[in-house]
Amino acid sequence: MNTRRRERIIDEVAAGGWIENGMTIAIGQPTPMALVRQIIRRGIKDLTVVDAGFSLDLLIAAGCVRKVVSYYAGGGFGYPVTPMFRRAAERGEIEVWECEEGILCAGLQAAAQALPFLPWRGAVGTSLPEVNPDLKVFSDPIRGETLIAVPPIKPDVTILHAAHADAYGNVRHLGGPGWIDLFMYRAADRTIVQAEQIISNEEIRANPWATTIAAADAIVRAPFGAHPFYSRGFHVQDNEHLKAYADAAQSAAGGDRAALDGFLDRYCREPATHADYLERIGIKRLLALHEY
Repeated sequence: MNTRRRERIIDEVAAGGWIENGMTIAIGQPTPMALVRQIIRRGIKDLTVVDAGFSLDLLIAAGCVRKVVSYYAGGGFGYPVTPMFRRAAERGEIEVWECEEGILCAGLQAAAQALPFLPWRGAVGTSLPEVNPDLKVFSDPIRGETLIAVPPIKPDVTILHAAHADAYGNVRHLGGPGWIDLFMYRAADRTIVQAEQIISNEEIRANPWATTIAAADAIVRAPFGAHPFYSRGFHVQDNEHLKAYADAAQSAAGGDRAALDGFLDRYCREPATHADYLERIGIKRLLALHEY
């Protein structure tokens, strides 16, 4: 009998192949941008995306999204609502499943526990149950309290970014995971984690309490894989790059897609691999993003 443990390191192309048209995907924070760009490069369509901020906007801009589950579609840089999300939502080009952070976590936890719903009180008295008919107001049968029943939010695949992982799917985040990452991991059928560094299983076992995810289904080696977003312990956010995207998206929302299509081509479609993307950004720019 073969008792050898299964190694889970795969390359970004194989990982991207796990995501197919029409799936529901959840995207953690820090954002696993190497895998997000792989989705765009492959031309995946009709996704339901659980995400927030500019990575969500980028996927909408690339035509990958049919439905959005998001507690925050803001961006900064003078754009309180991300431009392509706003345009697509106003035109009815995407379906928006309205929620806030508590509702999102309750839905993910319901999926993780294989429950038909979980109760939540945070949105009681708001208009959320009116704009999202999937949220049902009910009376708690034990105490009579008015609550909201949140149905499961079940990702087919969750994609995350972390600091370290070993070959067997044991993952470490520096400074803790993005606070919704573990909800996404528990809810999903499969989870792919891209890691800044692959470390030995001996190092994982030497400090087991540092493990944040113990059984990721696949690991992708991706240094600077969160760029242009931050990666704790490695680099800060590249605001110059994000501002360039935000301005291009705002122009596209106004009817001129030239700059946006150029951005998508240059940084998402043309680089064949994550390494090619990093070469396009340039080593000087990447090294300038040091934390201290």
